[in-house]
Amino acid sequence: MSLESLAGVPAGEMASLQRVRQLQGLIEEAGQAALGAPRATAAAATAPAEAPGGFSSALQAATVSADAAANPAPGLQDAAQVTGEGAQSGEYEALINQAAQRNNLDPALLHGLIQQESGFDASAQSGAGASGLTQLMPGTAASMGVANPRNPAESIEGGARYLGQLMSQFGGNTTDALAAYNAGPGAVAQYGGVPPYAETQSYVTSVLANAESYRQSHPGTASLAVAA
Repeated sequence: MSLESLAGVPAGEMASLQRVRQLQGLIEEAGQAALGAPRATAAAATAPAEAPGGFSSALQAATVSADAAANPAPGLQDAAQVTGEGAQSGEYEALINQAAQRNNLDPALLHGLIQQESGFDASAQSGAGASGLTQLMPGTAASMGVANPRNPAESIEGGARYLGQLMSQFGGNTTDALAAYNAGPGAVAQYGGVPPYAETQSYVTSVLANAESYRQSHPGTASLAVAA
């Protein structure tokens, strides 16, 4: 019914009718909004993934920021962490120092070797079969008296013993001994020094760098090396 057809209706009734129409309009709008919400949800569920930089990226960045606040970057932690060492490196420091002294090694060198071999993960396992902190192969572990390579104390002692033997075999030449630890003494003997293997050359450089970083952050290591 149009308002024009109600021309003869008293003013009071006309106002009531207009109010009824307004209420009806509001009810219709509310109903449409309620019906539209599920459709919007479904559309969002089937929409393609956001392009980089959208809300998902922002949410991820916020999550990363929260994680960073809860776990400070290495530069905000102690000096040992700055060198990129594993979170448990300090846990094995006494074992490393003791094993190094028993086998006439520089503790920093043994520390650097373990950092490179396993990142101080006692459960580390290589595809070739080496395991533990010092990544001993089964045959080498057995020859060094290591029954359980994943036992930190056994692995550290076994790795130190093996490196000590290699140091003696190659006349105290640290680079040759490290190369032999990585590529085998036969390869070092064959080439008269560090073999021309990119992996071995990188390995020797990394272990020496790790050792030097450890010395700088642990000045007391120098006296231990002299004692060894």
